[in-house]
Amino acid sequence: MDDQIECSGFFAAQTEETISCLDKFQSSGALQWVSGNILEAFYSFGYAVTHPGSWLAWVGGLDTPEDKQSMMKFIFYGASVEFFFVVFTIFLLVTIAGLIWRNFMWRSVRFLEGFANMFGRFFAWAGLIMVLQQIIIVFMQRIFTRSEIALVYGVDFLTFDVSWWSEELKLYNALVVALCCTYTFVQGGHVRVDLVYSAVRFRTKRVIDMLGSLFFMMPVALVTWLYGWFYLWRNLVVPNVSAWNYDLDQLLTRSRAMRWNVETIGFSPNGFTAYFLFKILLVTFALMVFLQAIAFFYRSYLEWKEGPESEGKYLDKDKLGDADAELAANIH
Repeated sequence: MDDQIECSGFFAAQTEETISCLDKFQSSGALQWVSGNILEAFYSFGYAVTHPGSWLAWVGGLDTPEDKQSMMKFIFYGASVEFFFVVFTIFLLVTIAGLIWRNFMWRSVRFLEGFANMFGRFFAWAGLIMVLQQIIIVFMQRIFTRSEIALVYGVDFLTFDVSWWSEELKLYNALVVALCCTYTFVQGGHVRVDLVYSAVRFRTKRVIDMLGSLFFMMPVALVTWLYGWFYLWRNLVVPNVSAWNYDLDQLLTRSRAMRWNVETIGFSPNGFTAYFLFKILLVTFALMVFLQAIAFFYRSYLEWKEGPESEGKYLDKDKLGDADAELAANIH
């Protein structure tokens, strides 16, 4: 406290000592803020686990004011500082455990990469479905001159205009892009913009990969999540929810008027009416990229630690079954 008074006495002079002292208190305050939020994350996580009704009561419906408040809490905390520090604290604990027990970190890598591969291999079939559906649309329009296509013959609520099915093709493309992105990353299918990477040593490459995952992949995924989360809910409920304009108490007050308002407006009168699914995919994409960034950071660290002989260790890559295709994939 005496140091703080001593510093404040020089504010008018704007000397170098004043600036240095101010920087010291700013950095100290930031450190206290981060450490305080990390400690609070243990309480936040414990409370969320032991009191699921406080933020999941809305799953059964929005029948009571308590249900509406629980949904508002779910939306608010889904992109809040508290949630960020819960995730950050879990990441720190898993990383510390992995540094102590290397096999645990390898298991984490295999689990996260297996998660990406599982989703990617399943939703990659959306590309085939998209092609087959486009063929059916062409046949129904040009040959049979039908204006409607029924998913199940004779069922009215599964019968849509041809333009609905045409616009719905975008959903398959979005499935491939959003849910196969991390799968493609694990398989090494993304194009790398290489300026110095190929010319440096093995361990230097791993350092570049670690920095890229920490300072590029994670921040981009985080920003995408923050914007995508409220963008999603603004197309699902009213009134509009934004943690940037209201605090939690204000949002809980607004929750009395909350109701479902799922976006069903297409780009054309008879067009696709489930564009809210694209918002869900945006949030899912951000989550999967963030998890893959963690896996990539761990793998890069482990390969840096263990040396060139660990490159590609436990990596579950697809077998193309053709020597030329395998060579082209490795070159790419």
